[in-house]
Amino acid sequence: MEVVEPGTGGRAGAKGPAGRPGRGEQAGELVQLATPREKKAFVRAPPDRSQRWRLGFQLAFLLLNVAIGVQFWLFVRSFEDGGVPGSVSRPPGVEGWLPIAALMNLKATLLTGELPRRFPAGMFLLVTFLAITFLFRKAFCGWLCPIGTVSEWLWKLGRRIFGRTFALPRGLDVPLRGVKYLLLGLFLWAVGTMPVEGIQAFLRSPYGLVADVKMLNFFRHMDATAGAVIGFLILASVLVQNFWCRYACPYGALHGLVSWLSPVRIRRDPHACIDCAKCAKACPSRLPVDTALSIASPECTGCLECVASCPAKGALAMSVGPRRALPGRAMAAGIALLFLGIVGVARLTGHWHTEVDPRTYEAVIRQASELEHPR
Repeated sequence: MEVVEPGTGGRAGAKGPAGRPGRGEQAGELVQLATPREKKAFVRAPPDRSQRWRLGFQLAFLLLNVAIGVQFWLFVRSFEDGGVPGSVSRPPGVEGWLPIAALMNLKATLLTGELPRRFPAGMFLLVTFLAITFLFRKAFCGWLCPIGTVSEWLWKLGRRIFGRTFALPRGLDVPLRGVKYLLLGLFLWAVGTMPVEGIQAFLRSPYGLVADVKMLNFFRHMDATAGAVIGFLILASVLVQNFWCRYACPYGALHGLVSWLSPVRIRRDPHACIDCAKCAKACPSRLPVDTALSIASPECTGCLECVASCPAKGALAMSVGPRRALPGRAMAAGIALLFLGIVGVARLTGHWHTEVDPRTYEAVIRQASELEHPR
């Protein structure tokens, strides 16, 4: 256990040589000289391995999504010219990329009490990720989301290249952060006003059947405008920390609102805190961790970078209530158990694979580019 001794501060109203008044005390003027902040004794925190756990989860989930993407591309190619229809199975995990359809199925399930037969995996993944967010803040964004992972790597690359990242002025930052909530509101309004019969009809329609194929085709046959937009987002993510996540991601906005209800949050003990502000500097969401007693902001991703950077034992922790700390290994175990548990239940109960005949897919995939969203 290493105890760091306090330093000594300076004195106000210092005297000059031989006890004569110092400069600034002439003519009855009293000047308070600036003194450095007095240092506090503290017990150094043990090594924190939360970032190793988090990086492991990020890499595993990114590789999982890459594998899903490759299998889905091969599945689509098997139905296109020269392919062998049905030679590659459709990966249910691709439905995790379509949160709007998952929201539709979730609403229909809550209102009817019946689990969906079409695209059930997307709904179970949505429930899994929201449960993770509620119990561990916005940990889906900070630990699992592949776009969040790539975004984090981009701004860290920018910091390595330029020696820093850049922050937008507050007058621009605050309204731009509202964009993702505006987009979320539009999606929630669209799903919320759609009757159950309309949801079921949409998911049975040819367009609903190949919504994931159309998403794939967007990237396979990208035009110049889409390429320019993606190029801008990549460049902005190199220069500004988590540009997409901070300003434009409606899915992240949904998780942020759910995390607002979470009993778990970052808490700071002002008695153990040594006011070094390393936590605020480490926070990728630029939250005032060094001055707040707890962080309830929907921008907190549960990444634990602030906790990992804190040198004082007991000063900062992710916790349930003021005293029950939640270390990184406990978060990792909880996230893994929720993900594997809920997905495992869906698979074991037969609510993972969509009930669509391969011949139906063969009929619609080849004309996916011509299908339009039903009015």
